[in-house]
Formats: sequence, C-alpha cells, structure tokens
Amino acid sequence: MHEAAIAQSLLDAILTEAQSQPGKPVAAKISCGAFSALNNEVLCFAFEAISKGTPCEGLKLDIEQKPIQAKCKKCGETFVFDLHRPVCTKCQCEEFELLPDAPLLLNEIEFDEK
Repeated sequence: MHEAAIAQSLLDAILTEAQSQPGKPVAAKISCGAFSALNNEVLCFAFEAISKGTPCEGLKLDIEQKPIQAKCKKCGETFVFDLHRPVCTKCQCEEFELLPDAPLLLNEIEFDEK
C-alpha cells in the first residue's frame, strides 16, 4: 500500500511547514496524475490514522487528479486524452503522444488563524 508511504511523506512535509507558521494546519491540497494509481480514499484513511496525536489531526486533504495529456503529431495541439475518443480535439487526428504524467505535489497548506 503505497498510500501509507505517501501519507507519511505528506505528514512530514506539513509538520515541517507548521513549525514556521503561527496557526494549526487544517487543510492541504495535493494533486497527482491519473497514472499514479493513487486511491484517494485509502490515502485519506492512511493520513487520518498516522496524524492522530499530531498537530495535523483532523486536517482535511483535498486531492485533485490531473487528467492525462496528449500532444497531436499533426497539429501540435495539447489536449486532455479521452480513452473513449482517442483523437486530437482540434483536428481529429489519431496520431498523438501521451505526455508525462503530472507529479504528486503538495500545492497548498491552510492554517487556522489563532
């Protein structure tokens, strides 16, 4: 279960940032690519379990799954890849390349105002 390792890394990063902030961390926004095989529910459960007894207990995770991007080999358009209609959205060409998946990022941490 790689979600537990990701949850631990997120907790470590949030706790490190919390040391330099006056308030308690209450929410965090993360994003990842569609190929990450990240199960949002499992990640939230793992984070909730490991954050008990820390300043992050009760923190709400907001997870955004970034769609797969492709680039058309004919017109150069970058578009969101649709498995059910795998063609360029601009010129309808069927020749394209899938772009690298979006990385897992901790985008934002929200702190309460003490």
